[in-house]
Amino acid sequence: MKRSDKTWTATRYKHLYRHKSGIYYARLRIAGKQTWRTLGTEILSVAQHELTAILQEEKRRSEIDGSGTSAWASVGEMMKARETQIENDASTKSSTKKYWQEIHLALRRSWPELESLEIAKVSPTQCEAWAGRYVKNVSPSRYNNTIAAVKKLFALAVDRGVRQTNPAGQLKRVTPRQKDLTTKLPDRETFKIWVATIRKSASRWGDDCGDLVEFLAYTGLRIGEARCVTWADILTEKGEMVVKGDPEEGTKNRQIRRVPIIEDLSNLLERIKARRGPETTQTPILKVSHAREAMDTAAEKIDMPRITHHDLRHLFATTCIESGVDIPTVSKWLGHKDGGALAMKVYGHLRNEHSLAAARLVSFSS
Repeated sequence: MKRSDKTWTATRYKHLYRHKSGIYYARLRIAGKQTWRTLGTEILSVAQHELTAILQEEKRRSEIDGSGTSAWASVGEMMKARETQIENDASTKSSTKKYWQEIHLALRRSWPELESLEIAKVSPTQCEAWAGRYVKNVSPSRYNNTIAAVKKLFALAVDRGVRQTNPAGQLKRVTPRQKDLTTKLPDRETFKIWVATIRKSASRWGDDCGDLVEFLAYTGLRIGEARCVTWADILTEKGEMVVKGDPEEGTKNRQIRRVPIIEDLSNLLERIKARRGPETTQTPILKVSHAREAMDTAAEKIDMPRITHHDLRHLFATTCIESGVDIPTVSKWLGHKDGGALAMKVYGHLRNEHSLAAARLVSFSS
């Protein structure tokens, strides 16, 4: 015999169902999971009142826990929730937080209508259409980081029960273009001419900019690390320099390291002392925080390809490898934590060239 009765009967009110026992229940999705809550009554008007109270309570809880989202949230609301999550993450450095702010700004600019969309209704097709446009206008690294931000945004929506799937989950990263360091970086003679041109600048900061450029090239430090080095970090008797990074947040990987004081760096430090006179041990060695304009102007004057502060880090690594230093050691000086994997990927071809050049010196006939 076929049964005609149903366990649950939907009412004309959203979330409100009647059990076959006559008791009304609320069917809700909380924290990504579907749940039933008894309203403890067989009277429809009382059930409506109880349902309204439950919905208001859930909204209040979402505001207290910082999500600020509901089942009808916009993408803009979820972006604010994600930004709050990043800001409250004690393990994330302020520079990294600032970078993610820039990524979110780029996302807003490249997809103007995104914030006004209902987050539950954004489709994979919409995400793919945006990605197809965006990848044509930015660098591979910026594209990869932005789609990572989009995926995190919708993952948060899934975690909070606003939607069931991540519409950006299928977006693919692109392979960054590898820099051709062999043609971009200056050779030793060109580097000397370039630095001399920077120092001869009419600007009062010419020598200070020259100091910065040489310091980066002779140490391989990141620009943020170099700005924080003081005379107290120069251990002349040990032939080493201590790299601590920002006083509050440290280096990029939060680890203190030591790098050797090569002869060129030693000579540079002596010249700086002679030019500036006695200074306290806590005085920063570098007087300028960047030298972009001076570097670009000098490069144009001598018809040299434009290079950045970070390229000077590449110049240091390249020169070390071409001089015979093994890649794991160079990696350690650069502050990498992967034992040389990244350095091998970036500079491996230089190691091969050096090996081939060395091999030509090997002979059994003389």
